[in-house]
Amino acid sequence: MFSAQWMISCLLTVVVAACMATAVSAQTPDPQPTPAGDKTGLIPRKVLFDNPDKAAPRLSPDGKRLSYLAPVDGVLNVWVGPADDPAAAKPVTKDKKRGIRTYFWGQTSEHILYAQDTDGDEDFHVYGVNLKSGDIKDLTPQKKIRAMINGVSHKFPMEIMVGINDRDPRFHDVYKINIESGDKTLVEKNTEFMSYILDDDYNVRFANKFAPDGGNIVMKPDGKGAWTPFMKIPMADSLTTSPAGFDKTGNVLYLIDSRGRDTGALVTWNLKTDEKAVVAENKRCDVGSVLVHPTENTIQAVSFNYERAEWEFKDPGVAADFKELRKVADGDITLSGRTRDDKQWIVAFLMDNGPVRYYHYDRDAKKARFLFTNRKSLEGLPLAKMHPRVLKSRDGLNLVSYLTLPPGADKNGDGKPEQPVPMVLYVHGGPWGRDVWGFHPDHQLLSNRGYAVLSVNFRGSTGFGKNFLNAGNREWAGKMHDDLIDAVDWAIAEKIADPKRVAIMGGSYGGYATLVGLTFTPEKFACGVDIVGPSNIVTLLNTIPAYWAPMVQIFKDRVGDHTTEEGRKELLARSPLSYVDRIRKPLLIGQGANDPRVKQAESDQIVKAMQEKKIPVTYVLFPDEGHGFARPANNLAFTAVMEAFLAKQLGGRYEAIGEAFGGSTISCPTGAADVPGLEGSLPKKNGK
Repeated sequence: MFSAQWMISCLLTVVVAACMATAVSAQTPDPQPTPAGDKTGLIPRKVLFDNPDKAAPRLSPDGKRLSYLAPVDGVLNVWVGPADDPAAAKPVTKDKKRGIRTYFWGQTSEHILYAQDTDGDEDFHVYGVNLKSGDIKDLTPQKKIRAMINGVSHKFPMEIMVGINDRDPRFHDVYKINIESGDKTLVEKNTEFMSYILDDDYNVRFANKFAPDGGNIVMKPDGKGAWTPFMKIPMADSLTTSPAGFDKTGNVLYLIDSRGRDTGALVTWNLKTDEKAVVAENKRCDVGSVLVHPTENTIQAVSFNYERAEWEFKDPGVAADFKELRKVADGDITLSGRTRDDKQWIVAFLMDNGPVRYYHYDRDAKKARFLFTNRKSLEGLPLAKMHPRVLKSRDGLNLVSYLTLPPGADKNGDGKPEQPVPMVLYVHGGPWGRDVWGFHPDHQLLSNRGYAVLSVNFRGSTGFGKNFLNAGNREWAGKMHDDLIDAVDWAIAEKIADPKRVAIMGGSYGGYATLVGLTFTPEKFACGVDIVGPSNIVTLLNTIPAYWAPMVQIFKDRVGDHTTEEGRKELLARSPLSYVDRIRKPLLIGQGANDPRVKQAESDQIVKAMQEKKIPVTYVLFPDEGHGFARPANNLAFTAVMEAFLAKQLGGRYEAIGEAFGGSTISCPTGAADVPGLEGSLPKKNGK
């Protein structure tokens, strides 16, 4: 596959790299930590990364109760109390380890429903809490499953529709489950589909599957127990076109549709007359979210997010409410909860440099009552602004990006520092996701430590139309990476970034991008932080979870075909593991042992390859985490390691590791001595 000349070149590279790493390690003394507090302006990482005080408030459908997430002995649980007296709320769940992150009200107003997995394995179960009795019931008790909520309807308050893959791990059968008794009834046996679309009457109206050519086929029941094609979605539109619900009659389909245009527009499709109409569209970005009345199913407002979120109103009453709400507080407005009659809202005001502010809004009275912020400890801190920037790629694409600068570096407030500063390029995961404006704890921590932070929506990111999305097809380590390099070059040219002190960091695809940065463009970065990133695309795709089988075609079309010899060669050529010899700069890797998406082997194999070639690497592993670090104790532990690592490589400030590992399961199989304070802070069994 590779020439002898190439192999000799790589051999020389690794020798030089090993010598360089040894020299740096020997000559560079560890920086001293900076005490946190008002005198230094160093924000304690616990303030930014610990559990929120209160978050995700919701109103019960009848409006009588308010719920929210808050810690119980350091673990997030659901609390419920009277809507007019949030201070009287009490915890109704009993999670003691991982914390609850996703929950909602049952339509009875007497039940809380939530999802939870075990140690990050993503085998989610759905649980129901009976608020009268206090009983907590696993509604999906089968072993080794991943339950998925298919439908919740006000017409069936005691039942929900759930997909369960216990019969075949690849496919989710649809069940109707009683939320109190747990009794379930099979509604649809699934042998081929990715997902189903149900209406409020719990009728299975459509099903989705990938076509061999990479497009989607939306199927409908033929009334005889079989399925017939309803709509073909070409591959180019497969991630920007999908059904989005029905009107109250069930005769009008709501559809996000990019066919015949670039961006995904909101379209109505009358299934009886076949009439279609565009409700809302934006030439720069896809539809973001759609606000629909809880029972009438009328479209009230549509959001679009290019640089920041904007609303387009379809209901004059809702437009008037938002006009009143803009007088209440600053920030981007979104709804966190609402009652069934839509007369009471929980409104969130999102900021880039402060906590989320929650209000209880009475629509009839046009009155907003302050509830709480999600993190009171953030109030009054020297938090940084996030500046939207639209950069140009080398081939002319617009790259919507977000820049955060260190406090005091931008004295005139123009979004540029007085002189170049160290910078962290923070790459989002997915890659079919995007960065958005708002409060970002990593941006805040890193800027507080003295770094500029730049997040780039590189090609392949979602939300900017299908042309921008499809420009990333089969461009892993190609043009997608070029966009990141173009962003770094922009920051250097604008005298924002010190060219000798630029780090690359990210999770999932962002972790992969970090490894690509240190192997494909090693001269560009001073160091890298890879969090649960794949190192070999072939092994990544060969070990995807079974329940991803119905969508494997998306990986073949947009990443590469791991099932053919030619495809594997192409993917290996885009895999950082193939170029370990090129790594010259320090690397920190974080991994969860239970990750079902990017298996631990992805990190293990690149660490092993680096060790064999005597290239230094620091590897941090958590036995009770999955795809990311959900337990606050583990997240705090990794953050402590990360900021000490960056301080040594970029010269910024850091808070001493100190007691950061308390309650964490952190281990460091290799490289602890290369991070200031890490080796001495590890539990004895790992610190030998």
